[in-house]
Amino acid sequence: MGTIIAGMATSHAFSFMEPEEWDSFRERNRASYKRRRGIEAPVHTKIAEETIERDRKRFDRIRGAHRALRDQLIAAKPDAIILIGDDQNEVFVNGTTPQIAIYRGGDFTLSPRFSSGDTRYRSCPWLAESLLDGGITEGFDIALLDSFENDVLSSHAHAQVLEALVPEADIPVVPLYVNAIHHPALEPQRCYELGKSIRRVISSRPQSEKVAVCASGGLSHFTAGYPWDRYQGPYFYGAISEAFDREIIDAIKRGDGDRLAKLSAAELMANGDIELRTWIVLLGIIGNTAPQLTVYEPFYRAIMGMAVVSWPAIPA
Repeated sequence: MGTIIAGMATSHAFSFMEPEEWDSFRERNRASYKRRRGIEAPVHTKIAEETIERDRKRFDRIRGAHRALRDQLIAAKPDAIILIGDDQNEVFVNGTTPQIAIYRGGDFTLSPRFSSGDTRYRSCPWLAESLLDGGITEGFDIALLDSFENDVLSSHAHAQVLEALVPEADIPVVPLYVNAIHHPALEPQRCYELGKSIRRVISSRPQSEKVAVCASGGLSHFTAGYPWDRYQGPYFYGAISEAFDREIIDAIKRGDGDRLAKLSAAELMANGDIELRTWIVLLGIIGNTAPQLTVYEPFYRAIMGMAVVSWPAIPA
């Protein structure tokens, strides 16, 4: 019987950059917004309230949490890690976007956009096949991803996390894709049910593997790539839905993961939390278990609410 020995979730993008890089990257993102929409993106007034010094102190909490995740993986020595993220026209570039996809191909390197080396990461086809078989048997239509172009993983939701948390490439990886940024996307309840299915597959394997699961995405952020043509809410470029983010974090702290499954896709869209879907899949896997570490910080200079959460071993 397989065992889930670690659960973790983290924001990506600006979360893996130094605060000194945020301003220039944000301006490139604003330029992208203008190219896409033909209008100038606003500069949020709260940016003026932040300084490098104050942001650095708060960001140290995020960096410390990432070190804790890395230490947790080193201590747990998992046989595999399932990494849940979305794709923003990086892997799926041919006009086709699956709602769910699992990579079952060979070893791969990370895109040079996110990695300074050519380290090869081991894939995990034995677990990927089990997830595919079990998920499809339970009624999930899962795309089969058998190769990356030039054997390079390009999705930043996956590559940034692997570069930071698994730099030695010493854990076999199953990249799992859940559509978030492209409308329409899965309802949160369906994401939660997918997580429960994954847990059943892991628990039913005849071998006694130790599996870590990590979700990459969120929290609220309204960037150039947001599906603005579908957005009807009150927020604008650079905003952060802090109150909604804190409700999410509070529910997670209480161990009420299934509370997030009751959200609607419309609520995620209205609050900039469309990538929360990857976290909800993770919550379906670990169940209503309180975390051992929770950090949340909104950064307007980084145009996002950042968060890092981790859970200990999950009972079968």
